[in-house]
Amino acid sequence: MTTVNITNARQELFKLANACIKFNDRITVSTKDGNFIMLSEQDYNNLLESLYLSSIPGMYESIKEGVETPSSELLDIEW
Repeated sequence: MTTVNITNARQELFKLANACIKFNDRITVSTKDGNFIMLSEQDYNNLLESLYLSSIPGMYESIKEGVETPSSELLDIEW
């Protein structure tokens, strides 16, 4: 994660935006009133999806069970 102050962020906005988009870098911008985070739209949407899925009762356990299932126990499904 990159940290930059607001003055430098203004001067380097295009470069910082490209770092977020192309390299999934998260940028912390510091100001005298507090900090904020820049991240790509894709990372933002992924975060929202993760929050949504984690809000569904039993979803975490279901995903964990699926990840821990050996491939030998999986069914072949013809689509």
